[in-house]
Amino acid sequence: MAPAQPNIIFIMADDHASKAIGCYGANINSTPNLDPIANDGMRFDHCYVTNFICTPSRASILTGTYNHVNGVVTLDSKINKHLPNVAKHLRTGGYQTAMIGKWHLGEGTDHEPSGFDFWSVMSGQGDYFDPVMIEMDREGIDWISNRQKDKPFFLMCHHKAPHRSWECDPKHKRLYQENVRVPETFDDDYKTRALAAAQVKMKVSTDLTYHGMGLVQPDGGSEVGELLVPNRPAFNQRKVSYLEDVTQIRLIDKDSGEVFTFKSQDELRHFKSQRYMKRYLRTIASIDDNVGRMLNYIDSEGLAENTVIIYTSDQGFFLAIMSFQMPFMIRYPRMIKPGTVCKDIVCNVDFAATFLDLAGLPVPSYMQGRSFAALLQGTTPEYWSQVAYHRYWMHRDTIHNARAHYGVRNQRYKLIYWYNKGFGLPGCQDGGEKTEWELFDCDKDPLELVNIANDGQYAEILSQMKAELDHKMVEIGDEPEHYLIP
Repeated sequence: MAPAQPNIIFIMADDHASKAIGCYGANINSTPNLDPIANDGMRFDHCYVTNFICTPSRASILTGTYNHVNGVVTLDSKINKHLPNVAKHLRTGGYQTAMIGKWHLGEGTDHEPSGFDFWSVMSGQGDYFDPVMIEMDREGIDWISNRQKDKPFFLMCHHKAPHRSWECDPKHKRLYQENVRVPETFDDDYKTRALAAAQVKMKVSTDLTYHGMGLVQPDGGSEVGELLVPNRPAFNQRKVSYLEDVTQIRLIDKDSGEVFTFKSQDELRHFKSQRYMKRYLRTIASIDDNVGRMLNYIDSEGLAENTVIIYTSDQGFFLAIMSFQMPFMIRYPRMIKPGTVCKDIVCNVDFAATFLDLAGLPVPSYMQGRSFAALLQGTTPEYWSQVAYHRYWMHRDTIHNARAHYGVRNQRYKLIYWYNKGFGLPGCQDGGEKTEWELFDCDKDPLELVNIANDGQYAEILSQMKAELDHKMVEIGDEPEHYLIP
């Protein structure tokens, strides 16, 4: 008799860097409930996102396709609910399906969740406290409790945290009283990389808001600080203003009223960094609490042996690491040996095919991702490609100002081409800036601080990586902006 189809619980955070999970070994915070997913299962060290911003990543996870195929290319894109997706296939295959939490793929009848028997999602980005929910208001454990017990279930449980503005549960406000270790890239001046990297508006020194740091925002306009979202004064979140005479700056804690003054720009920069990192980590503590509740429920109901539990994030985004990397941990006692670590490359576009494979269902031909079920059993197939492709389409949006680019990453090297075009896509500027290539040796330079694309010693590697890029773009049907090598 064939084993029963497993239940699948997919838990996803928003902007959770792997360094902020205990089992990844950075030792900056404690996650006693998240760590057992890896300790009792498998941790992936090379899981990558195909487009490292929220909405497009979610579309690739749901559909198993790259963004040029599913059409969700920027934060302002909306998914077509009539597209096929993994929830629809699982439901056809006998599963009960639910989507609860942050959707962020559009609202209204043309863009609402489809393929789910039940869904309850946040409006837009959602709020930390008293969020407005579209459809019925129910949490994941409630839905599991009321499910049809003779059928397997698929639950997508999506957290808002730790997305800015990092508003923690009041019970966690006293966590991390000691200073958090600053990342190795804290003093990076971007001089050894493409110009595009230095232009991004995601810097501790200039781009954190009063609200994001839990500080009182003074009344006023541009003299108070630059708007986080330009041309939208109604969304009145402003960045802490720059004053050459830093001794004139007085910042006030929203809760305690404590006043902070500074003797140097460096002191202010470290203050901002600590405020941000501590608030970020405190919101992660709540995720950890709620994952613990979910795991305890699954264990208490006797469902653990036949339930796949996954924890990941839509991308890595913060904590001074490239958001290209995603955390990914999975527990499935029936298949996965406890405490294992996978070093093979997988991508978020592979998730949907893997869910279907674990459920014993066929993977439809339109899906571009590949099932990595074999990797969960400790076997790397000969055909497995150790190359990840990424493309960021949202050229110089007004919040992040990141330039459009694409590239590939293998086990050692990462190649990036900054093509700098907006194509008139929603949320993009026109572009036309000078194009640039970047190449990083991730073994020698794991923080990706030194661009070696113009170093003659790496000319052959650069050619090989360009060939890898060309091959991948042809394979998935994406249109290049650079000249393809014949």
